[in-house]
Amino acid sequence: MTHRPATASARSVDEYRDTVAALLAHLADRPDEQVPVPDALGRVLAADVTSPIDLPVFRNSAMDGYAVRAADVAVTPVTLPVAGVVAAGRPGTEMLPEGAAMKVMTGAPLPPGADCVVPVEDVQAGTDRIVVERGRARGEFVREAGTDVRAGELVTRAGTVLAPRHIAALAAVGMPTVPVLTRLRAVCLTTGDELRPAGSVLAPGQIYNSNGIGLAAALRADGVDVLEIAHSTDDASMFARVLRSAVARADVVFTSGGVSKGDFEVVKEVLGPLGGTFGSVAVQPGGPQGYTVVDGVPVLSFPGNPVSTMVSYTVFARPAIRALAGLPAPASRELTLLTPIRSPAGKRQFLRGLTSDDGVEVVSGPGSHLIAGMAWADALVDVPAEVTTLDVGTTVRILML
Repeated sequence: MTHRPATASARSVDEYRDTVAALLAHLADRPDEQVPVPDALGRVLAADVTSPIDLPVFRNSAMDGYAVRAADVAVTPVTLPVAGVVAAGRPGTEMLPEGAAMKVMTGAPLPPGADCVVPVEDVQAGTDRIVVERGRARGEFVREAGTDVRAGELVTRAGTVLAPRHIAALAAVGMPTVPVLTRLRAVCLTTGDELRPAGSVLAPGQIYNSNGIGLAAALRADGVDVLEIAHSTDDASMFARVLRSAVARADVVFTSGGVSKGDFEVVKEVLGPLGGTFGSVAVQPGGPQGYTVVDGVPVLSFPGNPVSTMVSYTVFARPAIRALAGLPAPASRELTLLTPIRSPAGKRQFLRGLTSDDGVEVVSGPGSHLIAGMAWADALVDVPAEVTTLDVGTTVRILML
């Protein structure tokens, strides 16, 4: 491992990540909202939910069979008269006569007096009488009221990301709606005359617009409601118009492109006079960065190379976005390096890596345009700014994608 001094003129990764977190911190004050339980999948519960009822609601049969008294079937085979039938959904209030059976369906109320159920498989059934071939003990195949959850007991805890199992439990106790964290609303705004939508025919010098789609996917995966994937050419008036529409609707706006030192940096051109801050972070990829507050709405501006956009979001914005969404912090690990690394002096590098039981290997070059190579990665290998070489076998920190 080789070390060199870090570059002092650019912001550090940690400093800029903290700046982004501070810029977004006020968004934690948004109110919760009530959503119908069937629509709550993937939402984050804002408060504990307790059951308003006992579950099961009433004592019922766990099997299709016959409700009996255990004492009446203690010695088998035994013949018992059938005193009636209790179907699911019926009140089931008729008392079971002594020395008799009542036919019951799964989920049907157990008649008063019965204390166990003999499954149909253990019975020779007739019209008016049955022969019980195997007895059952008191309580067998009986679901007692409240054995799943009692009224007032906790069903789901605040902070839970609601999965199908939670939705089923909430529905079972009769909750029509639940309180959830309100999702952040975002607009992704890409810039560039060269960008065209997927499916179009590319003219010379044109490329497909992947940044907006990729960034929107990352935001949605982190619990954000993406209102629009917008695009502007390099014309300043068009960018200003699209930006105004975005900040009028969104809690946060992400732009991609137009923040470097070229001749057509439309994002800097428009946002600079509005108080935008633009500069370099000692990182590769994703060095040029910017942020602005427009009409109270944070605007985070990432560089336009596709890998730079994705890495910028992952490193600088994702921790704060997930915290605001009520989701766990992005996972990081320490693994053994399986491929050697060379890194530029003074820049903290995030290389695309693929993890395994043996460690992590670099699966793509460092170029900020190699977005297809990033598809093979499941992590970013975090190389400190002062490190220029890493040998195989070195322990490295990774950020899981």
